[in-house]
Parts: sequence; C-alpha cells; structure tokens
Amino acid sequence: MSDTENDVRTPWHLWVVGVVSLLWNGGGGGYDYVMSKTLDPGYIDLMSSTMGLDPQVIVAYFEAFPLWMNIFWAIGVWGAVLGSILLLLRRRLAIHAFVASLVGIAVSTYYQFANPFPGEVDTVIPAVMAFVVPAIIIALIYYAKRMSAAGVLR
Repeated sequence: MSDTENDVRTPWHLWVVGVVSLLWNGGGGGYDYVMSKTLDPGYIDLMSSTMGLDPQVIVAYFEAFPLWMNIFWAIGVWGAVLGSILLLLRRRLAIHAFVASLVGIAVSTYYQFANPFPGEVDTVIPAVMAFVVPAIIIALIYYAKRMSAAGVLR
C-alpha cells in the first residue's frame, strides 16, 4: 500500500452503511431472489397466504419470466450485494456495482408492474417497494461517490 492509502482512515459510518446495506441487499433481496428462483415451497406458501393467491399462480408467474427479466432481476439483486461487499472492502467499483443494480431494478420493476401477479388485489406494498428500493440504491451510489471523492474508496 502507498502512503496515501494509509493516510485515509476508514470512517466509522462506512462500516455501518456497508453492513446495513449488505444485510438489506443480501438478507432481503438476495434471500427473496434465491427463495423465488428455487420455488421454495415454504416461501411460496408464505407469499400465497400474504397475497391471497393460490401457490400455483405464484409458481406459474415466476416460471413465465422471460430470460431478459431473469437477467435484469439478477443484476439488480446481486449488483447491490456486490456493491455492499465492495463498499466494505473500500473499493471504488462499488459505485459501478450499485449503478448496475439500479439499472437491473428499474427494468425488473417495470416488468413486474406491466405484468403483475394474476389476481393480485393489494398493490400497495409493491408500489411502495418500487420507490423504496431504488431510493436506497441511489443513496448508496451517492454515499459511495462521496467516499470515493474523500479518498476512502480506492
């Protein structure tokens, strides 16, 4: 490491933001992605009871995703997880991972609004999450850019 890299201390808030974002992105988005993609019966049953839909409707919905939707969904989820890890590793590439995640989220959210679950009546939670999730990623992009400008990320 160079002397310049040693001079910049890691601020305490980077650890807080990094860990919280990793828990949010991995524990929330990553967990949902894996359970949905593997069609975990317990998770599908929980979704069906929460949404008031037949489990087979939910399974059919996920199985009908076109390839491009699966790709953008994966980029949205795993880009955010990677960005959180890179932030904790103090790497500038976190910015790019978060930006890729934002693109993936935008495309997959568009698809889900254009193709909602058949018979879904309560659209409040999906509508709220359509704003909350991108807002968090935008905040993480801003934070990572600030840490990069401050010389914390290398």
